[in-house]
Amino acid sequence: MSSAGIIHIIDDEPVIHDVLAQILTAEGYEVEISASGEEALEKFPSHSFDVILLDLLMPGMDGIEVLRRIKKIDPLAAVIIITAYGSVESAIAAMKIGALDYVQKPFKHETLLMAVEKALERKRLQDENARLRDELRKRFSFASIIGKSPAMKAVFELVKAAAPTRSTILLQGESGTGKELVAKAIHLSSNRAEAPFVTVNSGALAPDLLESHLFGHVKGAFTGAVALKKGLFEAADKGTIFFDEVSSINLETQAKLLRVLQEKEFMRLGGTQTIKVDVRILAATNSDIEELIAAKTFRKDLFYRLNVIKIEIPPLRQRKEDIPLLVRHFVEVYGRENRKDIEGVSEDVLEILDAYDWPGNVRELENLIERAVVLARSRVITRNGLPPFLLSGEAAESVRAAAEESLDLRERTLAFQRKIILAALKKTKGVQNKAAKLLGVKPTTLNEMIKRLGIDLDALPG
Repeated sequence: MSSAGIIHIIDDEPVIHDVLAQILTAEGYEVEISASGEEALEKFPSHSFDVILLDLLMPGMDGIEVLRRIKKIDPLAAVIIITAYGSVESAIAAMKIGALDYVQKPFKHETLLMAVEKALERKRLQDENARLRDELRKRFSFASIIGKSPAMKAVFELVKAAAPTRSTILLQGESGTGKELVAKAIHLSSNRAEAPFVTVNSGALAPDLLESHLFGHVKGAFTGAVALKKGLFEAADKGTIFFDEVSSINLETQAKLLRVLQEKEFMRLGGTQTIKVDVRILAATNSDIEELIAAKTFRKDLFYRLNVIKIEIPPLRQRKEDIPLLVRHFVEVYGRENRKDIEGVSEDVLEILDAYDWPGNVRELENLIERAVVLARSRVITRNGLPPFLLSGEAAESVRAAAEESLDLRERTLAFQRKIILAALKKTKGVQNKAAKLLGVKPTTLNEMIKRLGIDLDALPG
């Protein structure tokens, strides 16, 4: 038996009502009947229907007009046209307006039921997609960027003001602070929310490959270009393109990016045709671009174009009052993801997390909480769920000494981090993956810590 659903029959013939109702109720569907288009429209939008069976040929308002009005009320309405033999052209016209399918009179029971089931499945997929879009919007809306610190409140205000505009935005902050999350929040709070959000990992591609990804190429543009390929700018048309680590783009590609910002147009690699796009550009960097300009590795004119609105994302060590909120959020996320009922973390865990300097920022905290949730054996995460480098007696002694002697806690913590990372690297002969496993962190987090602490890998003993 088919899955239950509510089917709205719109037809002026009582015989058709009876036949359709008999077929559909036998399969477990509920049936609503309207004898005219006018009667049917009175039931919208207060009634909810899963599928609508609509006759084209009715006195008064015909099926085409009823379809148009239904689609104005509910663009996602699943409508199947019922048409007499010889009116297939009208049925095809109805499908161009938005009908999903049509069946011809006299119809076979199997054909009708197959069309209804297909329409129901399409409706389920549409509803699920709408639900997922709503979840994404909630997840990435500016209101859900987590933080109550003054620094984050300032970020919230800037995002709220800038999101509805067309302006280019530069997001500046250390690695792991959540620049891409803020970029997604800006996009989903703008009038481009239904259009694509495309991320460009600027530093992950070689210059020629990056240009091909951005602008596309024509057939024969280079060895291996066997067909025309559209680029990310075309994919992001009417939406937003986000350049992560924009400072890593080379000067030649910077010049082409500047042209897109100024003229809203570009050419594919090897092509001669100018392509117009409507794309909002967001960019992020963890570098001081003004220093790069002085070093002549970044174009000043491009910086001015990108820096229309600048949003500074503070590092976690400058917003430690947000740690309990972030911890609670990540515990909920990874508890749900791993189907574990975790209530939270103990007070001493919060104290340890507050004392740490977080060189990997929010990303490092997220990775640490994910690990703790996965390994948790009780409903509360205790200090035993933290990685070894946070629990070292030397680390605790360093914190106590700093407090007693009124020395700089940050310097003490950084010195200890550097010492324990160097010890792990020496033990693993410089193999970062093994060192990360030994320290209980992800390799990406360790790499960021090495950069932050200025550890020279070449100086390690061989």
